[in-house]
Amino acid sequence: MSDNKKLLSTIFGAALLISTSILTTASAGSLLEENKQQMSGATMVADALMVRPIALLGTVVGTATFVVSLPFSLLGNNTKEAGNYLVRDPFNYTFQRKLGDI
Repeated sequence: MSDNKKLLSTIFGAALLISTSILTTASAGSLLEENKQQMSGATMVADALMVRPIALLGTVVGTATFVVSLPFSLLGNNTKEAGNYLVRDPFNYTFQRKLGDI
């Protein structure tokens, strides 16, 4: 009987721990979404003056890397994946997102 109580206590404790961590994670996720929606002017300025120029440089470097690696991508039959990763994703991050959405 004592072993059964220990087993039930362990199972109950594990279930409590898991449910608490799930609820905490869900609550933190909703708080992060609220903070994302309320972008400040300082974040927008930092994005415009620091992040966008660095992202533009990343787009240029990614495009150059894509051009240099193009023969190997053609041989490996993964040109689309390389183009997406090296050109499209940096371009989208630089030019197609809201100002301040870092």
